[in-house]
Amino acid sequence: MKTLTISFCLLISSLLSAQTYSGNQEDIDIILANIEAFSEDVMKGDAEALGMAYTEDAKIFPNNMDITHGRDAITNYWLMPKGVKIKYHKVIPEEIKVTEDEAYDYGYYEGTTLRPDGTEASWKGKYVIV
Repeated sequence: MKTLTISFCLLISSLLSAQTYSGNQEDIDIILANIEAFSEDVMKGDAEALGMAYTEDAKIFPNNMDITHGRDAITNYWLMPKGVKIKYHKVIPEEIKVTEDEAYDYGYYEGTTLRPDGTEASWKGKYVIV
């Protein structure tokens, strides 16, 4: 009975965190590599690299802020205040779909900020990319 219970729990947990990827596998692999690079750039504090991850006409929708338009404004958004560091960042895609010359990707992100006074703040949210 114990083995059956453990097996059931493992099955349920894998279903709850299932990711759906469809389309050209090479394109999906590029998107996954970009996701990994994005998190690395966030943790390095590389605002220039983060800005280049967006198109010239991109828009982001930061929480409790106006919509930010364009690569230059988005690059400025990613500039961290002095002494602030993102020590952990992870993007968890829920679905990636590639169709011909379009793709979308949505899921969750999480991270931890290290403040100048040494305290930490953890955060998480949702994202969508088209």
